[in-house]
Amino acid sequence: MGQVLAICVSKKKGEQKKPVYSAILIEEHGIEGDAHAGSGRQVSLLAVESVDKMRHKLPTLKAGDFAENLLVSGFPITFLRVGQQFSIGSTLLELTQIGKKCHSKCEIHKAVGFCVMPTEGIFARVLKGGEIKTGDEIALIS
Repeated sequence: MGQVLAICVSKKKGEQKKPVYSAILIEEHGIEGDAHAGSGRQVSLLAVESVDKMRHKLPTLKAGDFAENLLVSGFPITFLRVGQQFSIGSTLLELTQIGKKCHSKCEIHKAVGFCVMPTEGIFARVLKGGEIKTGDEIALIS
Protein backbone atom coordinates (compact mmCIF):
# COMPACT_ATOMS: atom_id res chain seq x y z
CA MET A 1 0.00 0.00 0.00
CA GLY A 2 1.25 3.45 -0.85
CA GLN A 3 0.22 7.08 -0.85
CA VAL A 4 -0.46 9.76 -3.45
CA LEU A 5 2.04 12.54 -2.73
CA ALA A 6 0.95 14.85 -5.56
CA ILE A 7 -1.70 15.14 -8.27
CA CYS A 8 -0.49 17.14 -11.26
CA VAL A 9 -2.29 18.43 -14.36
CA SER A 10 -1.62 20.59 -17.39
CA LYS A 11 -3.81 22.09 -20.09
CA LYS A 12 -1.32 21.39 -22.91
CA LYS A 13 0.74 18.35 -23.86
CA GLY A 14 4.50 18.76 -23.60
CA GLU A 15 4.48 21.11 -20.62
CA GLN A 16 5.29 20.46 -16.99
CA LYS A 17 2.25 19.66 -14.89
CA LYS A 18 1.24 21.74 -11.87
CA PRO A 19 0.19 20.22 -8.53
CA VAL A 20 -3.45 20.43 -7.42
CA TYR A 21 -4.96 19.19 -4.17
CA SER A 22 -7.66 17.03 -5.75
CA ALA A 23 -8.90 15.88 -9.14
CA ILE A 24 -11.77 14.01 -10.73
CA LEU A 25 -10.97 10.74 -12.51
CA ILE A 26 -13.43 10.11 -15.32
CA GLU A 27 -14.10 6.50 -16.29
CA GLU A 28 -12.40 5.53 -19.58
CA HIS A 29 -11.15 9.12 -19.98
CA GLY A 30 -8.58 10.18 -17.36
CA ILE A 31 -8.16 13.25 -15.17
CA GLU A 32 -10.73 15.95 -15.83
CA GLY A 33 -9.05 18.97 -17.44
CA ASP A 34 -5.68 17.28 -18.09
CA ALA A 35 -4.16 17.40 -21.57
CA HIS A 36 -3.65 13.61 -21.67
CA ALA A 37 -7.24 12.74 -20.73
CA GLY A 38 -8.94 10.81 -23.51
CA SER A 39 -5.65 9.46 -24.87
CA GLY A 40 -4.34 5.91 -24.68
CA ARG A 41 -2.31 6.97 -21.64
CA GLN A 42 -5.13 8.36 -19.50
CA VAL A 43 -3.22 8.67 -16.21
CA SER A 44 0.55 8.60 -15.68
CA LEU A 45 2.23 7.60 -12.43
CA LEU A 46 5.77 7.92 -11.17
CA ALA A 47 7.24 6.85 -7.82
CA VAL A 48 8.99 9.46 -5.70
CA GLU A 49 11.67 6.80 -5.19
CA SER A 50 12.42 7.06 -8.94
CA VAL A 51 12.57 10.85 -8.75
CA ASP A 52 14.91 10.61 -5.74
CA LYS A 53 17.44 8.73 -7.93
CA MET A 54 17.79 11.91 -9.98
CA ARG A 55 17.81 14.47 -7.17
CA HIS A 56 21.59 14.14 -6.64
CA LYS A 57 22.10 15.62 -10.13
CA LEU A 58 19.09 17.93 -10.15
CA PRO A 59 18.08 18.77 -6.55
CA THR A 60 15.36 21.24 -7.59
CA LEU A 61 13.07 18.54 -9.03
CA LYS A 62 9.45 18.88 -7.92
CA ALA A 63 6.11 17.17 -8.52
CA GLY A 64 5.00 17.45 -12.15
CA ASP A 65 8.47 18.04 -13.60
CA PHE A 66 8.33 14.68 -15.41
CA ALA A 67 4.79 15.48 -16.66
CA GLU A 68 3.46 12.75 -14.35
CA ASN A 69 -0.13 12.99 -13.18
CA LEU A 70 0.42 11.15 -9.92
CA LEU A 71 3.57 11.13 -7.82
CA VAL A 72 3.30 8.24 -5.37
CA SER A 73 5.30 6.81 -2.50
CA GLY A 74 5.56 3.27 -1.14
CA PHE A 75 3.75 1.68 -4.09
CA PRO A 76 5.71 -0.91 -6.14
CA ILE A 77 5.30 0.73 -9.56
CA THR A 78 8.40 -0.89 -11.06
CA PHE A 79 7.18 -4.39 -10.13
CA LEU A 80 3.67 -4.15 -11.59
CA ARG A 81 2.50 -5.93 -14.74
CA VAL A 82 0.17 -4.74 -17.49
CA GLY A 83 -3.40 -5.64 -16.56
CA GLN A 84 -2.95 -5.32 -12.79
CA GLN A 85 -5.52 -3.14 -11.07
CA PHE A 86 -5.13 -0.72 -8.21
CA SER A 87 -7.34 1.62 -6.24
CA ILE A 88 -6.88 5.22 -5.21
CA GLY A 89 -9.54 6.18 -2.70
CA SER A 90 -12.81 4.93 -4.22
CA THR A 91 -11.47 4.85 -7.81
CA LEU A 92 -10.16 1.86 -9.76
CA LEU A 93 -7.41 1.92 -12.38
CA GLU A 94 -5.75 -0.69 -14.59
CA LEU A 95 -2.11 -0.64 -15.69
CA THR A 96 -1.96 -0.37 -19.49
CA GLN A 97 1.66 0.53 -20.24
CA ILE A 98 5.06 0.45 -18.57
CA GLY A 99 7.41 3.19 -19.67
CA LYS A 100 7.20 5.12 -22.91
CA LYS A 101 9.24 6.02 -25.93
CA CYS A 102 10.91 9.38 -25.52
CA HIS A 103 10.34 11.09 -28.88
CA SER A 104 12.42 14.14 -28.06
CA LYS A 105 14.72 14.54 -25.12
CA CYS A 106 12.97 16.43 -22.33
CA GLU A 107 14.59 19.25 -20.39
CA ILE A 108 15.52 16.87 -17.56
CA HIS A 109 17.28 14.49 -19.97
CA LYS A 110 19.12 17.42 -21.52
CA ALA A 111 20.24 18.62 -18.08
CA VAL A 112 21.41 15.34 -16.54
CA GLY A 113 21.77 12.91 -19.46
CA PHE A 114 18.89 10.56 -18.64
CA CYS A 115 15.27 10.51 -17.48
CA VAL A 116 13.39 7.93 -15.38
CA MET A 117 9.93 8.43 -16.91
CA PRO A 118 10.56 6.38 -20.09
CA THR A 119 11.58 3.32 -18.05
CA GLU A 120 9.99 3.72 -14.61
CA GLY A 121 6.79 5.64 -15.30
CA ILE A 122 3.54 3.74 -15.77
CA PHE A 123 0.24 4.51 -17.44
CA ALA A 124 -3.25 3.45 -16.49
CA ARG A 125 -6.84 3.68 -17.62
CA VAL A 126 -9.68 4.62 -15.32
CA LEU A 127 -12.10 1.73 -14.74
CA LYS A 128 -14.12 3.47 -12.01
CA GLY A 129 -14.04 7.23 -11.66
CA GLY A 130 -14.37 9.55 -8.70
CA GLU A 131 -12.50 12.19 -6.77
CA ILE A 132 -8.93 11.61 -5.64
CA LYS A 133 -6.97 13.77 -3.21
CA THR A 134 -3.37 14.29 -2.26
CA GLY A 135 -2.69 11.89 0.63
CA ASP A 136 -5.08 9.16 -0.60
CA GLU A 137 -3.98 5.55 -0.26
CA ILE A 138 -3.02 3.66 -3.40
CA ALA A 139 -3.41 -0.10 -3.11
CA LEU A 140 -2.87 -3.07 -5.41
CA ILE A 141 -5.98 -5.18 -6.01
CA SER A 142 -4.98 -8.82 -5.63
